[in-house]
Amino acid sequence: MSLGVGLTLALVVSACTSSGEDELQAWMLSERNSIKPSVKPIPEPTKFVPQAYEAERLTQPFSTEKLASVLRGSQSTPVANSALIEPELNRRKQPLEAFPLDTMSMVGSLNRDGQLVALVKVDQLLYQVRPGNYLGQNYGRVTRITETEVVMREIVQDSAGEWTERAAALQLQEDASK
Repeated sequence: MSLGVGLTLALVVSACTSSGEDELQAWMLSERNSIKPSVKPIPEPTKFVPQAYEAERLTQPFSTEKLASVLRGSQSTPVANSALIEPELNRRKQPLEAFPLDTMSMVGSLNRDGQLVALVKVDQLLYQVRPGNYLGQNYGRVTRITETEVVMREIVQDSAGEWTERAAALQLQEDASK
């Protein structure tokens, strides 16, 4: 008997599914036909208008002619111009040129053989500085040493790329730990 009941149930379920499936197929077909896609047309491509290359007659930026004209222009400047100021690039660097001036501090001075020598502290090390020594990363050359300061002349580049002089000084620093 259980075999008969099972067959009957299977027959009933299969009959229900086939009619439901037909309804589903009909609904999907009606929905597919009712929806109209809205595709926007692709815009026309812009027309390319070729331009003639007109910079051909101008001096090329990296040519020898351009370099020669720049050199001629710098030679025709007056003698008092700052173009005569340049750092000494071919000399051997001194140890204190590796540090910026704001990391240095003058902590004292000594009188050696009648000449003042400044004591400059950098990274917990003391250096003796005399007139003519170089300090800092801007080609600073010590011009004068007093008991309270080290005066120097720095050579820096301005916004136009020309070398200019500027004065700089290291002031004597009082020990704040006392």
